[in-house]
Amino acid sequence: MGETSGAASRALVERTAEWLMAQALKDADLKDIVRGCCERLHGAGVPIARVQFSFTLLHPLYRGIGYTWQRGQGLQVDAFRHPPEGILPERVLKSPYYHLIRHGLEHLRRRLDTGGAAEFPVFDELREKGLTDYLAFTSSFATEKGQGMAGSWATDQRGGFTDGEVEALLRIQDPLAVACKMAARGGLAKSVLSTYLGGEAGERVLSGQIKRGDGETSRAAIVWGDLRNSTQMAEQLGRQSYIDNLNSFFDATAGAVADAGGEILSFIGDGFLSVFPCERNQRESAKACQLAFSAALDATHRMVETNRQRESNNAAPLGYGLSLHIGNVMFGNVGLAERLAFSVFGSTVNEAARLETLTKKFATPIVASEEFTTYCGGEWQALGSESLRGINAAMAVFRPAQTESEAPAPQIAARSRLREFSDAEAIVLMYRDNPS
Repeated sequence: MGETSGAASRALVERTAEWLMAQALKDADLKDIVRGCCERLHGAGVPIARVQFSFTLLHPLYRGIGYTWQRGQGLQVDAFRHPPEGILPERVLKSPYYHLIRHGLEHLRRRLDTGGAAEFPVFDELREKGLTDYLAFTSSFATEKGQGMAGSWATDQRGGFTDGEVEALLRIQDPLAVACKMAARGGLAKSVLSTYLGGEAGERVLSGQIKRGDGETSRAAIVWGDLRNSTQMAEQLGRQSYIDNLNSFFDATAGAVADAGGEILSFIGDGFLSVFPCERNQRESAKACQLAFSAALDATHRMVETNRQRESNNAAPLGYGLSLHIGNVMFGNVGLAERLAFSVFGSTVNEAARLETLTKKFATPIVASEEFTTYCGGEWQALGSESLRGINAAMAVFRPAQTESEAPAPQIAARSRLREFSDAEAIVLMYRDNPS
C-alpha cells in the first residue's frame, strides 16, 4: 500500500484491517464491526465524516439492514422489511448506487466541492451538509443469490480525500466485507431461528438443544388460538383470499400476543400456539397469566377492528377462539432424526387445545382454565365443568366477565411496517433482485 496522507497513519489503517480480519473469526456482531471500523479509521486520521453501509439479508421478514455512521454522532441502525415487489423510488434510479450496479462497477468517486450541476441528485443534499468528496462502492457476497453490501465514504475535508486516503479506504474494504459477511451469516442463523421457532426456542436450539429428545420441563401460561370455519373458507375462496384471511387473523391475534412479549411457537393450520414462560412460583405465574390475559383482550379488540374493516369491504367477519391455561410444559425436539420440530408438549398443551374448542359451545371468544383464573385474578364467569376429549378429569371452565371495552377498538397498525427507504437501502433491494 502506498503512503497515506500526513494526517492518516498507515500503521493504524493496517491495524484496522487486521482487527477486521480478527472479527471474521469471532462471533462478532455486525453493528459492532461497522462501528468499530468507522471509529478506528477516524482514529487513524482518515477524515471520514459520514459513512453508510447497507446489507442484503436472506431472511423471511427483512430484506436488509442499513447503518449510517456520522462523526461525533455515532451509529444509526435501520432494519427494513420486504416491500411490495417492484417499488423503487425515482431518486434511486438516479443515484450513484444504481449507476454502479447498472454498469457493473465496484467504485465511484466524485468531488462535491467543484460547483456546477450535480451528476446525481443526492449530491446536492451532501453538499448542503458540507461534504466535499464521495466514494461509493459495492461488494458481492454471493452474486447468484443477490447478497452483498453497498455503501459510501464521504468527507468534509477541504480539498476532499487525498490519494493516500482513498487508498486507505480501498485497503479496508475487502477485510470489512469479509468480516461483515461472516457476521451477517451468524446473525442470519439467529434471526431465522427466532422467526421460525420464536425467540426463546431459537436460543435453546443455538445453545445446543439440537438432538431428537433434547429438552427440559418448564412452566408457562399458554394462549391457543383458532380461526373458525377455515375448512369452508378454503373450499369457497381462492388460494390468495384464504391466505389473506389467515394472515388477517394471525396479525390481530398472534400479533397481540407477540406485542405483549409472548412466544409464538407454532402456526398449526388455521391456529397458533403461544407461551409466556415463567418461573415455578406464585408471583411469576401470576405475571405470566396477566400478560397472557392482556394479550387475549387486546386480540379481541384487534379482531373487532379487523372485522369492521372487512365489513366496509363487503367481506364476511372472521370468527375465532382463544384459550388460556397454565402449567408445566416440555420444551424439546421431536420428529425424525433428520427432520425435527422444536416446540412445547405435554398434558398442559393438550388441555389448552381442548379448551379452545369450548369457545364454540359457549359462544365466547375467550375461555380459561380454573388454574389460569386463580393466578390471573380479576373477574371471571364460571361456565361449569366440562369433560374434554382425551382428558381424564373434568375441567372447570371460565370466561372473562367482560371482554368488550367501552373505549373504541384501537386502530390496527400493519405489522409489516414499511418506511421510506434511504438510497443505500433501496439500492440494496434492487441489487438483490437484479444481481447481474
